[in-house]
Amino acid sequence: MKLLRFGDIGKEKPGILDKNGIIRDLSGHIIDINGDTINDESLNKISSIDLSTLPIVPDGTRLGACVGNIGKFLCIGLNYSDHAAESGLPVPSEPILFSKATSAVVGPNDNIEIPRNSAETDWEVELGIVIGKKAKYLNEGEAEEYIAGYCVVNDVSEREFQIKREGQWTKGKSCDTFGPTGPYLVTKDDITDVQNLKMFLDVNGKRMQDGSTNTMIFSANYIVYYLSQFMSLNPGDIIATGTPPGVGLGMKPPVFLKPGDKMRLGIEGLGEQNQICVQG
Repeated sequence: MKLLRFGDIGKEKPGILDKNGIIRDLSGHIIDINGDTINDESLNKISSIDLSTLPIVPDGTRLGACVGNIGKFLCIGLNYSDHAAESGLPVPSEPILFSKATSAVVGPNDNIEIPRNSAETDWEVELGIVIGKKAKYLNEGEAEEYIAGYCVVNDVSEREFQIKREGQWTKGKSCDTFGPTGPYLVTKDDITDVQNLKMFLDVNGKRMQDGSTNTMIFSANYIVYYLSQFMSLNPGDIIATGTPPGVGLGMKPPVFLKPGDKMRLGIEGLGEQNQICVQG
């Protein structure tokens, strides 16, 4: 299933994409797509609905982030072998963890704000994992049971804030609008092999990132297992799992986003995002 949320900011309703690519309104059956409704019971209920009986959402309706009220937005750094090489950094021996503020979350096609005093705003297409049930001290082999599905994340990053302004990475990752998420939460049963998905990102029509989840150092299942050793993962938490090569920082000379730039990005089977950069 491809679950989504539609409507004005702060007033999103739950929806689903039918087999013909038409968005249908699920609000008569569930309140929202969030940590309370992406459990096995709710997902089984949704899967039994005859989608043709649901109201059609008008074309052009805004899409919100595919998960509402995200609890934790966790991210893994340097998780692609080819991106680590691009960055001139060694392959990590364990997942590198940082957090993104949930106030950064926006819809997949909302504008990206270039922060005031920013000189190095960058892009990163990433596979997002959506947690479906509480996970703590998992065994690696059971981790997949705790995943509700997957989504596209653009881990927008201000590199000067991230790297040159002291502290950890959080302030370079958490600016408003730096977390476009969706368009869909694609349930795991719809993905044959999450470790073999093509992914891309274009800026102003030029292909910048052209990669695959098959170069991830730590798999999606391993990441869920690993993080559960340090904290509880709860339904509705999202984990962004790293980016392939082609980020602006890695170019010679580096290239960064500016107002008016347009991004288009996507992952095979998970949908696409389209964003315009504006001055914050």
